[in-house]
Amino acid sequence: MSEAITPQIKLGVSSCLLGEKVRYDSGHKKNSFIVGVLGAHFEFLPFCPEVSIGLGIPRETIHLIGSDDQIRCVGTKTQDLDVTEQLLAAADEQKGWHQDLCGYLLKSGSPSCGMERVKVYNGSRPERTGVGLYAKRLMENFPDLPVEEEGRLEDAHLRENFIQRVYIYSRWRALLKETLTRGKLQKFHAQHKYIFMSHDQNLAKQLGALLVGTAEQSNTDLNELAQTYLSQMMILLRVIASRQNHVNTLQHIQGYLKKDLDSDDKQELAESIGQYRQGLLPLIVPITLLRHHFRRHPKGYIEDSYYLRPHPNELMLLNHV
Repeated sequence: MSEAITPQIKLGVSSCLLGEKVRYDSGHKKNSFIVGVLGAHFEFLPFCPEVSIGLGIPRETIHLIGSDDQIRCVGTKTQDLDVTEQLLAAADEQKGWHQDLCGYLLKSGSPSCGMERVKVYNGSRPERTGVGLYAKRLMENFPDLPVEEEGRLEDAHLRENFIQRVYIYSRWRALLKETLTRGKLQKFHAQHKYIFMSHDQNLAKQLGALLVGTAEQSNTDLNELAQTYLSQMMILLRVIASRQNHVNTLQHIQGYLKKDLDSDDKQELAESIGQYRQGLLPLIVPITLLRHHFRRHPKGYIEDSYYLRPHPNELMLLNHV
């Protein structure tokens, strides 16, 4: 199954990552991968919470301080400059457009936007235990939303994981725009089953067990089921897919071709999966070979599955994992 390029998929982005000069020093942190690669596939909605609460450009830097089991965000020079409540309120005030997003890219290390490991000062020695206050409230308001930092996108596995989650979340939102039925939930699960397997086979089984049964449910029960399914699905997808789980998934899919391939083709496919297992080939190689064989020997279940084409080929995310 192919994934069309869809600029309509909306991502929230820290404004400085797009090159907007909104930082404390009137500078920016333009990220070439976000702007140059992801920009061709997504619609960006930039936002800078520090500017939105009136701190100005340029401005005094702010940082997180910890005291009495509380985290406050204050000025580094002006101690009575406390913007804690303003930053939390800024996230609440943006909920109207946040709810239309399929993902969010945040500026790492920022006391407002950092997703994790933000410096918290308690005395003179900072500890990287904090979360930017705007980011914290954003993730509290939308716990299932795919969120990532630009620094972590340098890791090929984290990069692929985030984009995969964005596309799945987008398809989930499209599903909910229709009249929800148990059958549609089961079809969605079937289309993503092998992706789930590649992340965590036990959690994938638990997710599938939610949908077992054919009894009719009321709309209320079905909506509750859908919310539970979404939450468990996004927890599962945050687990980084391992090489061994990919191997197990590839071999499972290979089984659909056991009556179609001759001995040479079977050996070639098995060798490509084996070389991927050893780290000698990227994932795209056995996947491309499987795509080739399924074009010659179509199987409806595999054709409907997203595992072999989880995101647009142009992103080349499978070339590096």
